[in-house]
Amino acid sequence: MSDEDEKRTLTALQAALAAEHAAVYGYGVVGGRIREGRRTEARSAYDAHRARRDLLVREVRDLGGKPVAAAAGYALPFPVPDSEAAVRLAAELEDRVAGVYSDLVRASVDGRRSMAAEALREAAVRAVRWRGESVAFPGLAERAAPATARPTPTA
Repeated sequence: MSDEDEKRTLTALQAALAAEHAAVYGYGVVGGRIREGRRTEARSAYDAHRARRDLLVREVRDLGGKPVAAAAGYALPFPVPDSEAAVRLAAELEDRVAGVYSDLVRASVDGRRSMAAEALREAAVRAVRWRGESVAFPGLAERAAPATARPTPTA
């Protein structure tokens, strides 16, 4: 892998790691608001994002990078007062994660590409389960309908 390829991959890995940090935080909110019947699904997604986060930390270190740290808090894209909003938030989290994994697929030139493609697929499937419908191009925001504002870390 050339230095240029390695740098591009490391940047995309760091973006995916940051998205996983945000997803773990977001699923903490989802878990606190989701109705009883979907708590197992929320817990499973939370665990999956934690596992991906941990994998990405190792990948970043393997490339000689310092893994980006989680923010102390994240601004949610909309208020989450109830289970219905929690379901929408879960779908939004998955869409965002799919987007960064799409970028990682494009940036990777080695075995990381298949890992990123698998993570993209998993996020797209979870988004469909939460939303109840699919999108034509999961992970490709430029091909999808306009999305809400992106979450931003807070203090």
